[in-house]
Amino acid sequence: MEFNDVMTLEEAAERWKKTSDALRQNCLGRVKNGFRKGEYRKSGRVWLVTRAGMERVYGKEIKGK
Repeated sequence: MEFNDVMTLEEAAERWKKTSDALRQNCLGRVKNGFRKGEYRKSGRVWLVTRAGMERVYGKEIKGK
């Protein structure tokens, strides 16, 4: 895993064109077939997610505009 494979919810939301609140709900277990153990964690007050988790749940990253 590379350093760029872990990101904050805000960064992931921007890159996948989702809301950070939707991703937060996923981390809290409120989304069916959401993130699995090891694909997210909370560090202090910041939620972190992995690229692998985002791609598994939401598909490939949306590039460009």
